[in-house]
Amino acid sequence: MKILITGASGFIGSFIVEEALRRGMDTWAAVRKSSSRSFLQDGRIHVIELNLSSEEQLTAQLKNHQFDYVVHAAGVTKCLHREDFFRVNTEGTQHLVRALQSTQHALQRFVYISSLSIMGAIREQQPYQEIREDDMPQPNTAYGLSKLAAEQWLSEQRIPYVILRPTGVYGPRERDYFMMAKSIKAHTDFAVGFRRQDITFVYVTDVVQAVFLALDKGVTGRRYFLSDGDVYQSSTFSDLLRKELGNPWWIRITAPIWLLRVITFCGEYIGRLTGKVTALNNDKYYIMRQRNWRCDIEPARRELGYEPQVKLAEGVRRSIQWYKENKWL
Repeated sequence: MKILITGASGFIGSFIVEEALRRGMDTWAAVRKSSSRSFLQDGRIHVIELNLSSEEQLTAQLKNHQFDYVVHAAGVTKCLHREDFFRVNTEGTQHLVRALQSTQHALQRFVYISSLSIMGAIREQQPYQEIREDDMPQPNTAYGLSKLAAEQWLSEQRIPYVILRPTGVYGPRERDYFMMAKSIKAHTDFAVGFRRQDITFVYVTDVVQAVFLALDKGVTGRRYFLSDGDVYQSSTFSDLLRKELGNPWWIRITAPIWLLRVITFCGEYIGRLTGKVTALNNDKYYIMRQRNWRCDIEPARRELGYEPQVKLAEGVRRSIQWYKENKWL
């Protein structure tokens, strides 16, 4: 079986590549010309450069290949300008699918990696309730809006697609949650808001598990939320990070929401002045302000056979061990 994985040089994509190789698949890793190949060193990988910004170029790049499966993991989570989310996450998906429709004649499955963020801040009346697949999406970030726009467009296409909507994905090679580990190692933990926050996580290899289950068992048009099946409080992740870092002394700061709004507004402004994407941006404000990240994974369990293998404590242990071994910490 021949599989194409976009975003293959990135965090989630590189793990999908490794699992495809483990399964003995003819594995093609799609990257940008400027992409790092540091996680794509296995000699069995076929690296292919794809330009997702041009349907015409994509069609030319794909016309001499026939894939059984495509996993679309490419995308951006942080941008300087709002329109860049739509250019990459929405239009890039449209260009890829159109190119596949005109070049791939035996495609069995197209798996799109979306996000729980498409749902926005819903079901936040206490007690918080699980976000379900029949809830109306109300994205409150540019990232979530761009992912939802891609989903909605995809639903109108004649292609055998399955959509996965993971909650916060963490693990080795991930950089955003890694910043929390760096901060705690430097003796500071930062949280926002005084109202209870229910959060969910999913370890990267469990996302990969869902990808291959979707390839094997997915029904065209279905959408599945992914988490590890548990719900945590906002301090749990920090506590686990601190434990795995050897319990350094720390100052735990909980800031009011209005202060976060000031910080992210300034971060967004400075980012645009300097031309450098910052983690403290407008999207980050809405993400950290959101109080309910519960989601219903029963459809994925029932229909795909998905069963999370790595709970948060074990996942944090593995992640910190990798960061240490690879000199990130």
